[in-house]
Amino acid sequence: MPHQSDLIALIAIGFVLALGFGFLAARLRMPPLVGYLVAGIAIGPFTPGFVADAGLAGQLAEIGVILLMFGVGLHFSIGTLLKVRNIALPGAIVQIAVATIIGLGLARLWNWSTTSGIVFGLALSVASTVVLLRALEQRNELDTEQGRIAVGWLVVEDLAMVVALVFLPALAHTGDSAGQSSLFVSLGVTSLKVAIFVALMMVGGRRIVPWLLLQVARTGSRELFTLAVLGIALGIAYGSAMLFDVSFALGAFFAGVMLAESDLSHQAAENSLPLQDAFAVMFFVSVGMLFDPAVILRQPLELLGVLFVILVGKSLAAFAIVLAFGYAVRTALTISASLAQIGEFSFILAGLGVGLGLLPPEGRDLILAGALLSITLNPFAFATIAPIARWLNERPKLLAFFTRKDGKLSSLPPDQQVSRLRNHAVIVGYGRVGSVVGYGLQAQGLEYVVIEMSRRVVDQLREDKITAVYGDATAHGVMELAQIEHARLLVIASPDGFHARRILELARAKNPKIAVVVRTHSSSELKYLIRQGVDRAVMGELELALEMTDYALRSLGVSEERCKILTQWLRNEGVAGSPKDPGA
Repeated sequence: MPHQSDLIALIAIGFVLALGFGFLAARLRMPPLVGYLVAGIAIGPFTPGFVADAGLAGQLAEIGVILLMFGVGLHFSIGTLLKVRNIALPGAIVQIAVATIIGLGLARLWNWSTTSGIVFGLALSVASTVVLLRALEQRNELDTEQGRIAVGWLVVEDLAMVVALVFLPALAHTGDSAGQSSLFVSLGVTSLKVAIFVALMMVGGRRIVPWLLLQVARTGSRELFTLAVLGIALGIAYGSAMLFDVSFALGAFFAGVMLAESDLSHQAAENSLPLQDAFAVMFFVSVGMLFDPAVILRQPLELLGVLFVILVGKSLAAFAIVLAFGYAVRTALTISASLAQIGEFSFILAGLGVGLGLLPPEGRDLILAGALLSITLNPFAFATIAPIARWLNERPKLLAFFTRKDGKLSSLPPDQQVSRLRNHAVIVGYGRVGSVVGYGLQAQGLEYVVIEMSRRVVDQLREDKITAVYGDATAHGVMELAQIEHARLLVIASPDGFHARRILELARAKNPKIAVVVRTHSSSELKYLIRQGVDRAVMGELELALEMTDYALRSLGVSEERCKILTQWLRNEGVAGSPKDPGA
């Protein structure tokens, strides 16, 4: 072929296959990341057909790593971490330690070195932020307490892996000069270089980088602004590696953190996102090229051990930790399911470990196989939350070991006499939605009980003299504590549709005549609730659309009476499909 170019062939075929397999993965309700990895396997040396240039793929992957880490730094939120620091910080550290120890144990069982075992265990200990965020968004749990804890937990894991990337090269060089330098000397020198780099970035970078970006933004050129963002990311990453001998990943991370200091950070993120996405795809494709599918048949027992660490070891550790901090069963299970997979940081660690001679190639193959299978199985892990939570909540004695010293999953302080309440309201969930309902009831002097899974929220409510029950509303005895059989109204403000269905079922079993208003996020769930005869099912997006429609109609001269007819009809009938004119 004239003008043959290995680079163009790699990019063209890699992107086309990534698109095809990524689309197929999305249609199968799996993360597209799985498809990108499969695309890499297809053009790798272990499968027939076209074989891409592994050297070029590795360099493109390095750019992908830089841009991925730049994105992590750009979106790094100290505020999010501080809100859940009491659980996310110790929880993530303990969970990483547990997973690393189990991974080290497996490695020693396979006669690997201790260093290889540590790298292997670390790679298995960190979950994929990309997969986690997608799963939480699909379940509308990103803004819930368990969602915030999971994101904060992943932030701590990411920071821990950044530190690991810094010190891995130091571990690799300890054997090069035996008798002249020790591990501690090597780590000390690395720490000093990193400290100097961090100090320069924190002192000078925080001022220079945002100022430079601002000057470029004032030119009004979109191209120059995008170029400035990419130049800062790649320039700092390359310069830090050359001058301070730190990894490209660490330099890119701090470049993102510095840019986050600017009020132009959102625009910087938007402009760099297309290129970041493109090279991130190429990173996953290049990782797939390194994977030998034969490892599944060659080392099935070892692969089962890897999956045990990812799906069981990490999850059980996280479950026990979250329960030990006094959170509800559903919160603990959500965190466990969130962590039952590995992703981009695991690939980066595995690639660096093999490159430095700290991890055998078969270790990387096992990590890649574990990632592919765990990401594929992750939706099933989330699907088990509801049945497992129901089973556990019906057996509170099983959880007494992990919970507070009294072993109670739900409790009321002695001074709150809930038993006296009659014709009151029960509000399940006291977040942004439930709290507004509570304020309204309180303003009219109406009595209500809150059922909430956050111990912190319950404690604050009790300080404010508001009756609150701590626990999962689907747990045995919790609805009874809220005197549901004597209540007049049930407000289900929980965003989880399956959770809401179970709450509705339990409430009606105790009080068939109770009025019910339910929050939902999907039209299918809304139609189901209407069929169940709930008094009011509220879908946030629908109510927002109706409010905007009403305003639009009035602005265009439609009468108030006609507006009421249209919006009421849309609320009752328009959910089923394309609306037709209901008539005057």
